[in-house]
Amino acid sequence: MKLMLVDDHSLFIEGLQYLLETHGIEVAGIARDGREALDRARSLKPDIILMDIKMPKCNGIDSLKLIKAEMPNVKVVMLTTSEEDEDLFDAVKYGASGYLLKSTNAKELVDMLFDLEKDEVPLSPGLAARLLKEFQPSSTNGRKDSKHELVKEERGKLTERQLEILEMVAKGITYKEAGDALGITERTLKYHMGRIIELLHLENRAQVIAYAGRMGLIKNKKDGSK
Repeated sequence: MKLMLVDDHSLFIEGLQYLLETHGIEVAGIARDGREALDRARSLKPDIILMDIKMPKCNGIDSLKLIKAEMPNVKVVMLTTSEEDEDLFDAVKYGASGYLLKSTNAKELVDMLFDLEKDEVPLSPGLAARLLKEFQPSSTNGRKDSKHELVKEERGKLTERQLEILEMVAKGITYKEAGDALGITERTLKYHMGRIIELLHLENRAQVIAYAGRMGLIKNKKDGSK
């Protein structure tokens, strides 16, 4: 794992670098704002970028857009104090591979980064439910029938097994836990998720959660993430 850190608070970023390196995670470089993050990503070519949102010159969301436009394969995870819905939804919209709060403890952060290598999407507890709630469809008068038909059409793109997987993943359940519950291997479940993402023309699991909520493909239940 080749990681880059982006944050304008020196004490925090130096402490985070020490923490990660003690757990065997290479920190390839550091940037202090979103514009520098783009420049450093071009030269360092990291696998993962852990980036704050509230920064001078160029904030994390704007930097995310620029980085994903040039380097779509780089996984960008927002690590922030911001619990604002707008920041969460914009991060998912523009291709973030995860969204973590700085209140996350050290072990959870390290575990989530290793899970990200296995194509998990790290989300702090409760955020999956907020994504579902935000994008949950409303039954606006005059549009209910057409919305129902559109939902049927979208559901028709997926098999029953894929819909079952979609519902579990949207609750924040890990691939391993979902695979165990469904009696399939983690590898098989990842294959199904890849097909779901491809069929729905999305980029990652966070976008799948938002899409599932928006289309009403699953019910908005209490978030089950750890």
